[in-house]
Amino acid sequence: MKPGKILPRLVEPRLKEALADTPVVLIHGPRQCGKTTLAQLVGRKLGYAYVSLDEEVPRAAAETDPVGFVADLPRRVVLDEVQYVPSLFPALKVAVDRDRVPGRFLLTGSANLLFVPQLAESLVGRMEILRLFPFAQCEIEGAKATFLDRLFQGRFPARRGERLGRRLAERIVAGGVPVALARKPGRRRAAWYKWYVETLIQRDVRSLARIASPGALPQLLALAAAQTACLLNVADLAGPFELSRPTIRDYLTLLEHVFLVEKLPPWHSNRLSRLVKKPKLHMGDTGLAAALLGLDAAALYEDKEAYGRLLETFVFGELRRLASGHGEDIRFHHFRVREGYEVDLVLEWGGRKLAGIEVKASSTVTASDFRGLRKLAAAAGKRFVCGVLLYDGEVSLGFGDRMYAVPVWALWEKKA
Repeated sequence: MKPGKILPRLVEPRLKEALADTPVVLIHGPRQCGKTTLAQLVGRKLGYAYVSLDEEVPRAAAETDPVGFVADLPRRVVLDEVQYVPSLFPALKVAVDRDRVPGRFLLTGSANLLFVPQLAESLVGRMEILRLFPFAQCEIEGAKATFLDRLFQGRFPARRGERLGRRLAERIVAGGVPVALARKPGRRRAAWYKWYVETLIQRDVRSLARIASPGALPQLLALAAAQTACLLNVADLAGPFELSRPTIRDYLTLLEHVFLVEKLPPWHSNRLSRLVKKPKLHMGDTGLAAALLGLDAAALYEDKEAYGRLLETFVFGELRRLASGHGEDIRFHHFRVREGYEVDLVLEWGGRKLAGIEVKASSTVTASDFRGLRKLAAAAGKRFVCGVLLYDGEVSLGFGDRMYAVPVWALWEKKA
């Protein structure tokens, strides 16, 4: 990707809708995922002023007199990196309650501000929150995002394309962070990710909580990268450290708050009694995960175990990014029962429809690969729309009742 190139974002239409009827709109997501660029791009077209609280002087002014700072702001304004001044939130509430004009404040934050108490108390009912992720592959390719619609319609007609092979490993290792994509693969990109982790820990993580052992966080993040797409096991993560399991759990939560890792909850059903109830752990971006593991595309492609896990996280990330721009409420889970049946991803559309996705690194598919998806279909009943096995193959084909084998390139193909 060329440095400085601005790509359309999937969430942009939802952002414009929110600004048209909601007083405060927050875009939050990991640092360097494009929040400021998106806010400035949309804000410039709508006449917004811009203030960055990442800068020392505006931040000091906001901390010293939050009410006066907000009162002096222009009619419409972008406030960038608001997590640095949580005392602003009550002042924003007062301003909104005095003049409830839609789209008055457009906020961005590099931490999950739902965990900031002042925000939860102050802006409930006055704010819409949008999650921005690193680039999806369809954003990079300029393709229309149609996969989720086809998934919940249960429509995957037979199609043929080219197997990706090593090119899929290259996409996984590249990830979707805009600044990283602008660098050359290999040593230069890995150096950027090292700086990225250090900056996040020194600035964003420490701004959220006091940490007794900040030096443990980079190593913990590397261990999380090695366990991506696995059931969360705090004991394994705590093993290398002289820290308690509760402390490791707290540190992991902090990494989650700055969007470096994500916990995928289990799907529940009263039709089954032996469900595994542990969440799965996923890295927020596979480019970062590969850099932490020291894997380039060639090494990842040869390491089948790591390749399988990172491919699953890659697919999870792509689907989350597609869902961020979708108008419907789509929730994500995983499914596993103690007898060994499992499905990597369970997607629920507005509580009405449910679909399952299994991820396979191989270029071949057999009927037995659908065992977990068929178990999920039986447990979900009438809500089940279809099951999809995403694989590195060439052809989309049906495998019986509402089951499909679909090449992974369908997530970003340009022709629906």
